[in-house]
Order: sequence, then C-alpha cells, then structure tokens
Amino acid sequence: MLLNPVRKLLHSIDAITELLGKAVSWLTLLMVLLTFSIVVLRYGFNLGWIAMQESVLYFHGLVFMLGAAYTLKHDGHVRVDIFYQRYSVKQKAYLNLFGSLILLLPMCVFIFFISFNYVESSWQIMESSSEAGGLPLVYLNKSLILLLAVSLSLQGLAEIIRNLLTIFHPEADEHFIVEAK
Repeated sequence: MLLNPVRKLLHSIDAITELLGKAVSWLTLLMVLLTFSIVVLRYGFNLGWIAMQESVLYFHGLVFMLGAAYTLKHDGHVRVDIFYQRYSVKQKAYLNLFGSLILLLPMCVFIFFISFNYVESSWQIMESSSEAGGLPLVYLNKSLILLLAVSLSLQGLAEIIRNLLTIFHPEADEHFIVEAK
C-alpha cells in the first residue's frame, strides 16, 4: 500500500526535525550561559573578547534558523486564529495545505536560490569577521540561511503529507497524525 512509504517519509522528516529541535534547545541554554558570562566578565572584571560576543550572535542564528522547522512541526508559528480556531480538523488541513503549497514552499525555494550566491561567495573567500579578534567563521554563519530553507522545506513537505493524510485518510491515520503533532 502507498501509505506505508508515505508514513515512513513523514516519520523520517519529523525525526530529523525533532533532533534539530532538541539540539537547538541545548544551544539556547549554552547561549544564555555565554551571555551571562560576557556580562559578568565585562561589568565585574572589565574584560571582554570580540570572539566571545560574536559567538552569541552565531548561537542566536543557529537557534532561529534551525529552530524554525521545529516550530513549524509543533504549530508554534504566529497565525491569526480568529477563524482558524473554529474550523474543523479537515478545514484546518485544507488551509494548512494551501499555506504550505502556496506560501511556505515557494518562499523557502526563493530564500534558497536568492541566498545561494551570497553564501557561495562567502565560502570562496572563507569570509571572516571584520572585527579585530572576531571569529573567522562568517561563511559558516551565512550557510545557516541555506539550512533554514532546506530544513523548513523538508518540514513543509511533512506538513503537506500530514494534511493530505488528514484530508483523504482521516480514519486510517488519525493516531499517527495526532501523535506526530
């Protein structure tokens, strides 16, 4: 039956997104501890390092760029719920399917292609910080833009599959769809 490979694909994408989300949650803790250390060192001991401050920006980028797909998976993105909250499960699935196909995936493809040359040029010159003592990893930080587009596209694909299953096979996949959310 065609549903089994589709379920496996959905499960695989969700597992990758969950793994990224868990990693990002630990990075958030590390970012908070690092920020606290920077403040204590600066105001308590009058010490500071540009690289340490830039690393917080890198963690911030990692958290937001890699956490976007996890947020989508757990339906945590901002939406106007005036009408949505009153919709049936099937109506919500139609709306989410439309949003993913017409808004999310095209935007992810656009972000990927518009950013590719930008990231590629950064890699070609192995771009580093313009600040003295800064991190020499700007090209890695810029690569997060492409990772955002890829991870969000994959999770968008999973959401499309989940919504199609909700629309066309609600009885067969109700447990799996609800469990994945």
